[in-house]
Amino acid sequence: MDRTLKNLLAAVLLATLTACAATQRAPTTPARPATAKTPGVNLSGYPPSFRDGYADGCNAAKSGRSTRDEARFKSDPQFAQGWRDGFGICGR
Repeated sequence: MDRTLKNLLAAVLLATLTACAATQRAPTTPARPATAKTPGVNLSGYPPSFRDGYADGCNAAKSGRSTRDEARFKSDPQFAQGWRDGFGICGR
């Protein structure tokens, strides 16, 4: 085969493969702890214990079961405030 024909075949093959390629990336989900589902609000400026409490309170409100980590609720004021806020907001 001459060089021009090889280049033409290579270009056709490349165009064919490019046309078959996916145009969008598959959606990825960030890793999250299995214990609590993260609420759909931005809590980035809050301490971790508040965010944990908010997530737990929100999950309790959405599930209809008022469960919480009583020991942590009593000993950690930030967790307790987050739990109350999450329960109140997500329970609306």
